[in-house]
Amino acid sequence: MNHKLFQLIFALIMTDKKVRVRFAPSPTGGLHLGGVRTVLFNYLFAKKHNGDFVLRIEDTDQTRYVEGAEQYILDCLAWCGLQPDESPVAGGPYAPYRQSERKAAYRQYAEQLVMQGHAYYAFDTAEELDKNRKEIPNFQYGLAHREALRNSIALPQHEVDALLDAHTPHVIRIKMPADETVSFNDLIRGHVSFETNQVDDKVLLKADGMPTYHLAVVVDDFLMKITHAFRGEEWLPSAPVHLLLWEYLGWKADMPQWAHLPLILKPDGHGKLSKRDGARLGFPVYAMSWFDAKTDELTPGFRELGFLPEAFINLLATLGWNDGTDQEIFTIDELIEKFSLDRVSKAGAKFDFEKAKWFSAEWIKRSSVDSLKLAVSTVLADKGIVVTDDAKLETVINLIKDRCVVLPDFYQQAGYFFEQPKEYDLNAVKPKWTDAKTDFFGAFTGLLKAENTIEAHDLEAKFKALAETKGLKVGDVMLPFRIMLVGGKFGPHVFDIAALLGKDETVSRIGKAVEAFTA
Repeated sequence: MNHKLFQLIFALIMTDKKVRVRFAPSPTGGLHLGGVRTVLFNYLFAKKHNGDFVLRIEDTDQTRYVEGAEQYILDCLAWCGLQPDESPVAGGPYAPYRQSERKAAYRQYAEQLVMQGHAYYAFDTAEELDKNRKEIPNFQYGLAHREALRNSIALPQHEVDALLDAHTPHVIRIKMPADETVSFNDLIRGHVSFETNQVDDKVLLKADGMPTYHLAVVVDDFLMKITHAFRGEEWLPSAPVHLLLWEYLGWKADMPQWAHLPLILKPDGHGKLSKRDGARLGFPVYAMSWFDAKTDELTPGFRELGFLPEAFINLLATLGWNDGTDQEIFTIDELIEKFSLDRVSKAGAKFDFEKAKWFSAEWIKRSSVDSLKLAVSTVLADKGIVVTDDAKLETVINLIKDRCVVLPDFYQQAGYFFEQPKEYDLNAVKPKWTDAKTDFFGAFTGLLKAENTIEAHDLEAKFKALAETKGLKVGDVMLPFRIMLVGGKFGPHVFDIAALLGKDETVSRIGKAVEAFTA
């Protein structure tokens, strides 16, 4: 659709309603980067249209509930900077925001559907259903089989009443109509249709009185006045059930507009990216590390790997969306300004970890020294380096931040400014070490000791002049000098390093290294 036409139609649709979007995760484990992208697109859309972003915890499946998972979700959103306007913690006008605390509200709607003939009681036991699945190929509880099962459609009314009076465990299922087509307009995919004969009778209310996702999401979206529902395309098969529930409950006019987001795919493009893919290929797929107490398994996250939240958000935004230009680096404010649903792709987006690392490096480069200080100090402290000279730390960060891909790189790139190398890359030096080089560094040490202070440019000039005097190529002594100071073949301009270390520390490192090189 033409971009301007899309915006015009959308503006007309939005005239009378304040935008309200929601992210409704289940507290069952780690937060996949696909989930965070759903949060991000919700957040960007809400902020662009001066709307509200709601966090609602869908904890209706108590068998899968994991202690600590809700707090983990809140912590993830806080780290990403995607704070909800309404949530279980922040509260709001439509509280409570945990579905388990709204349990009483759902049954009345399920019973209403039964009274209207759009749903029914089903008394089948788990064992009976398992038997059917084993004996009937492609068994579905629905139009083809419901008349032969234990439910209020197949059983006489007096038997149904007796089962209910005896408090026999039962669920409530939607009664999918026969030979109908249900359709809706997806904001990303356009016109989408479903044949009701191909959809089974989903459970709406479980035997414990808790609603399933299908009922709860419709009821809560209505009661919380949600105007737009963004979710992954894996939920598309559930759409016909939800469409009918909105209609049967009399709320069709208030149904939110839906947008089913494309999947985030494996790097080879074949299938949805999973936790197993991350473990197999060596990269995280969770926003933050998640520890599963049941399995004693730690799944790493982008935060712990050393990604800045700005980089993580930036890379997620470009998985399935672009602004139509070549721009790749976006601040959150730029994303809010530029985001539009007509630029979201229908096709899945392949995850490229090398590209993710590029985003990380670019954001470290663009970050101010002041904004990096706390994170770098923490990285160094974790390695036993306590920095007390704030001005030196700022100089070091400014000197080496362009060389770092993730935050832990600051230890390798900055650690030697605060402690002497624990080991040297001897293979790069010893095979070519000569007495002439020992003599050169002895003389160079003498020059250093004669100086009150050392400055990078002056030091470089004297180093090169001495090499010429001694009949050595500058390159033959430059690499050993670097390894003396930092331990390996890395780091910024070697004379900048020496100047920042100071003459006494530089002299000390030369002497210690020469001993190692000549041992």
